[in-house]
Amino acid sequence: MIANASAERHASRTNDSARIIAARGSRETTLGRNTRVLLIGFGNMGQALARGWLAHGRDASAIRVVDTAPAARAAAAGLGIAASERVGAAAGSSGAPDVVLLAVKPNQLAPALVEAAPLARGGVLLSIAAGKTLRQLEAGLGAGAAVVRAMPNTPAAIGQGITALVANPAATPEQRALCDELLAAVGATAWLDDERDMDAVTAVSGSGPAYVFLLIECLERAGVEAGLKPELSRRLALATVAGAGAYAAAADEPPAELRRRVTSPGGTTQAALDVLGAERGLGDLVSRAVRAAAKRSRELSAV
Repeated sequence: MIANASAERHASRTNDSARIIAARGSRETTLGRNTRVLLIGFGNMGQALARGWLAHGRDASAIRVVDTAPAARAAAAGLGIAASERVGAAAGSSGAPDVVLLAVKPNQLAPALVEAAPLARGGVLLSIAAGKTLRQLEAGLGAGAAVVRAMPNTPAAIGQGITALVANPAATPEQRALCDELLAAVGATAWLDDERDMDAVTAVSGSGPAYVFLLIECLERAGVEAGLKPELSRRLALATVAGAGAYAAAADEPPAELRRRVTSPGGTTQAALDVLGAERGLGDLVSRAVRAAAKRSRELSAV
């Protein structure tokens, strides 16, 4: 029975992303489906966003992609989205966009801003480039430009991400709503009142998926060391972390109460938690990890 269930899950894995995003796409959009979006950068996150928009009913003809990589442009074409190598070519064929979304790597941001500046001044610039502040983005656009900075995370690829956003004073409520809708296509959204919180957000949710992947890796390895076959240990670790996360998200009680509920005094779980909760144990490690990530985020933002 376990082997059969595993085969079925493996056979459907390639369709998971499309199914999850399509399910989220049943939510009715509140803004025009033809709102013009110029997406600069079509890597993993850019493609996840585009799939989410299409699943939500946004018209492919209202989306333009710019990417220098032929493979990225081919991926856009596969979704029915027109793509260009340069910003000028994309703008000339569709008019000024309502939002310019920068989904490039931080080291590619400066030249992308130069190209995007003339178009972004007429709408709103939405940047998901890590470590680049509102002030840095505004400097590339000029005074009065509407700018929104966002930090999505890896699960956005399957429509299960969370994105924190912060806007400068020039961004109107309508522009904020548009940016929120675009990013809600791949998961939950949360607005920040203070941009300084973005470093902590980066450390918790931006880098957080890697911490969870490490937990799965450690749990899998520990299972093997305890005598399990590697394949079984991996499946148990993956299902346990995914199931516990879903359970915690659906529960009304805080995680601490859920933990107490499944911990019998003197039982196996208590024995394990005594180790994890020891001085300088898991809690201390996670705190130090988050502080280190937040510190590095501040350092990168200062560059």
